[in-house]
Amino acid sequence: MKKFILFDNDGVLVETEPWYYLATRRALASLGLELPRDEYLANMANGVSAWQAARDSEMPQAEIMRGREQRDRYYREYLIAEDIEIEGVTETLAELSDTYRMAIVTTSKRPDFDLIHEHRSILDYMEFHLTEEDYERAKPHPEPYLRGLERFGATAAETIVVEDSARGLKSAIAAGIDCIVAANDFTAAHDLSQATARVETFSDLPRAISSLAKAP
Repeated sequence: MKKFILFDNDGVLVETEPWYYLATRRALASLGLELPRDEYLANMANGVSAWQAARDSEMPQAEIMRGREQRDRYYREYLIAEDIEIEGVTETLAELSDTYRMAIVTTSKRPDFDLIHEHRSILDYMEFHLTEEDYERAKPHPEPYLRGLERFGATAAETIVVEDSARGLKSAIAAGIDCIVAANDFTAAHDLSQATARVETFSDLPRAISSLAKAP
């Protein structure tokens, strides 16, 4: 019987992925490097850092760090100024909250996470949230989702993960948890074949979760 849902954040609850890419592209451009969208998506799918080209060019580490800090500043500017809503999220969470206990497990930095949710109601439906600072090993390692189980006092069999990426899916699988994938334009090329189920939109989640929840 399913009782708990652990959500990824970026790309699942909010549409932040395009803005993170643009922030990264701008920061790399300031260092004289280009990052075409198709290259960025391929890097994501293959687990390659967007900053690998900078390292390959033998750019000094201090300069790379300044670029990453600039990326973070650009990203936060986008989070404040741009529309990152995903249609149907709030309504769907309200529906699910009648039946399931829910939380967020993300590898976002806490300052970014707090900025994202500062003026949104998503956290009203969550019992807790875990960010990058709450674990030593990020996804695809199982630690983030294992910590989520621990916080709930739940078993893997009682829990469902909702993810959008191969890294998140691998983390859930390694933790022994069923995973529903809601892919988007930025993760469509990922190998998501091991997902327990897939949905086209966030609003499709209740039906998919209900089917899993009835499983023994």
